[in-house]
Amino acid sequence: MSKLPVVKPKEIVSTLKRNGFIELRSKGNHLQLKKGNLLVTVPMHNKDLNPETLKSILRQAKVEVEELKELL
Repeated sequence: MSKLPVVKPKEIVSTLKRNGFIELRSKGNHLQLKKGNLLVTVPMHNKDLNPETLKSILRQAKVEVEELKELL
C-alpha cells in the first residue's frame, strides 16, 4: 500500500462527491455519504484527517489509495 495523502475532511467529501457519492445526512460533526449500498461517514473537523480515519473512509467507500490520489 502506498503512502496516504494528507487531506482535510472537506477535500475528501468533495472527492467522494465527484466519484458519485451524495450527501445523505449529517449529525453533529459527522457527514454521511451514500453511493448505491455503500455508506461512508466522514468526521467534519477543521484539522487534517488522521491516517487511520482516512483508511477507514477509503475502506467504507471501496476506494484504493492510488485511486484517491488520482481523484484529488
